[in-house]
Amino acid sequence: MTDTITGSTAPTATAARQDRLPGKALLGLFLAGFISILTECLPAGLLPEMSRTLDTSVSLTGQTVTIYALATALGAIPLARMTAAWPRKHVLQLALAMVVVTNVLTALSGNYTLTLALRFAAGLGTGLIWPLLGGYAARLAPAGRQGRAIAIALAGTPIGLALGIPLGTWLSSLGSWQLAFYASAAVSAVTMAWVLVALPNLPGQPVKARFTIPQVLVIPGLRPILFALATYMIAHNIIYTYITDLLSYAEMTDQTGWILFTFGITSVLSVLVVGTHIDRHLRTLVVSSTVLFAACVLVLAVFADTPALVYVAVAVWGFAFGSSPSLFIGAAINATKESADVAQSLTITVFSASIAAGGFIGGLLLVNLSTASITWAALILLTAAAATTVAGTKHAFPQKA
Repeated sequence: MTDTITGSTAPTATAARQDRLPGKALLGLFLAGFISILTECLPAGLLPEMSRTLDTSVSLTGQTVTIYALATALGAIPLARMTAAWPRKHVLQLALAMVVVTNVLTALSGNYTLTLALRFAAGLGTGLIWPLLGGYAARLAPAGRQGRAIAIALAGTPIGLALGIPLGTWLSSLGSWQLAFYASAAVSAVTMAWVLVALPNLPGQPVKARFTIPQVLVIPGLRPILFALATYMIAHNIIYTYITDLLSYAEMTDQTGWILFTFGITSVLSVLVVGTHIDRHLRTLVVSSTVLFAACVLVLAVFADTPALVYVAVAVWGFAFGSSPSLFIGAAINATKESADVAQSLTITVFSASIAAGGFIGGLLLVNLSTASITWAALILLTAAAATTVAGTKHAFPQKA
């Protein structure tokens, strides 16, 4: 076994003749992932304003993030199977259209229950998008370069996670929280136009009956990968969903914009660095990401009263987290080979469920314990994630041969 990512689907004849990655097409996939996760985490930077409009508490308003992720988790596998035979671009366009419509309606809604329903529908749209990104990218890439293509296509997810909250906060400061949702809808519409022009409409590939979910789950290495991913992402979302509360606790509310900007910049830097090395050093990158993230949370837990250390911790956290979706999905593809299509749907389900769980658990901790408790809870989860990645030397995160 090596650290090299192997695409689950052979490239097309056209792609195989290319000597470089199809940049415009991969940008379309990147933008689709970006807008999906941007829409998901957008409310996290708008919670106080949204809670006043919807006449609910901040913790209840935070569940607009949770229910979006829950819908994605519930919908990823059945929707991927239902649309597996459809042309890929048709599926992507349908999903993006759902995001456009639900974002506009969310901005118009002043009712909490209706807003939750709209967020659930938007999450189903994302449930269509995420499972197809990796396979679409692999089929577009030249032979031997599927790993980098997948990393580029999935890079929109961490960048969306990194920029969603600061963009929402900034747009809200220009007008209202509704402006952020209108802007998200506009970006989604632009993405639809780019996808229409830049992406070839590859045919669907019906799910192979021989690969069922129970069969894939017993493949050596996959369960540790999913466990590490779950603990990692729950920890991230416990803190990130309620980052404004944490900064208020640290008496740094006036620096929220700069803190979030720092996180976003280092997350983007992470994508650039990891995209260069992911094909050869997957294990090293995964282990480094989990260990560094755990160290950052420890600093936030112990030194929240020291602004300089908070900035350093957030910067390193962004760098550690930036390419985590690409790393864990890459590990799942490596571990499952021919059944990677099913494994990707499972990975997306766990990823989305973990976002939902993080928002829900973080809300419970804030209500029943204290703001400080979210860092300690995240640290416990990250310790488990780091131990799993370090120990998974044989199948999950194998050593380089």
